[in-house]
Amino acid sequence: MATIIIDDCINCGACEDECPNGAISMGDEIFVIDPNLCTECVGHHDEQMCAAACPPEACVQDPERVEAEETLFERAQKIHPDRSLTLTTDTSHFRAKAS
Repeated sequence: MATIIIDDCINCGACEDECPNGAISMGDEIFVIDPNLCTECVGHHDEQMCAAACPPEACVQDPERVEAEETLFERAQKIHPDRSLTLTTDTSHFRAKAS
């Protein structure tokens, strides 16, 4: 998980609704992301949906925990063994879109 929610969170819940892994929940004071469930949306979307949905831009990269696309994709496959996930420009922000 290279995504965390910082104190700028306004507790609107927009991020929670967008997470394909159910990794986001209400913490003691603000929403939090479970690092064991976060895949940065790799395998699902071409951007991190929590960050895209967050009005105050409180879902940010955690510089202390950088993970490779392969690691995140493997986690997504373990979380969703019933889904046929793929790595393409549509399902990973690590891959460049063709111009």
